[in-house]
Amino acid sequence: YLGREYLLIFSTSSSEAALPRLIAKMEHLGVSKPVVGVTVPTGYSFNLDGTAIYLTMASLFVANAMGTPLDLGAQVSLLIFMIIASKGAAGVTGAGLATLAAGLQAHKPELLGGVGMIVGIDRFMSEARALTNFTGNAVATLLIGTWVKEIDNDQVGRVLSGDLPFDEQTMIAGHGETAGHGAADAKPVPATV
Repeated sequence: YLGREYLLIFSTSSSEAALPRLIAKMEHLGVSKPVVGVTVPTGYSFNLDGTAIYLTMASLFVANAMGTPLDLGAQVSLLIFMIIASKGAAGVTGAGLATLAAGLQAHKPELLGGVGMIVGIDRFMSEARALTNFTGNAVATLLIGTWVKEIDNDQVGRVLSGDLPFDEQTMIAGHGETAGHGAADAKPVPATV
């Protein structure tokens, strides 16, 4: 159901590109508009699962690669710190690497030099982070909709079975244009000076 969005995210390495489509598809799937309107944008700011996982794992990798493995207490404190740091990550490609460098500088400055070891593969890691963040936000929207009982389970079944496909042409219906009445059908508005 979200295949085109995954392809878009994979090609841009940013889940931000798929935000409007996720909103439209979650509403089409049967989650109420108020739930989608709160959950999806909030998730894009605070539900950065992929970034939190990346920051923690990359920090542990850098520590081990530099020959300074962390004990369990340091790993747990770094985990908590990086989860909090992920909440401040920008939603643009490569922001995870900048957040990693800033987080290591603040928490374990002696590891900052090791960030250079992962710069070469960060583009691929950015794709994985973005896909994980997007998936987390889609699942969170469904869970919140189910929790507050604002999801149409019958519509979910019809959509996922293919009986009610998502129409790409009318994706923006209800957002200023309606099906068959797009910009091409609009009457020209006289210019005012």
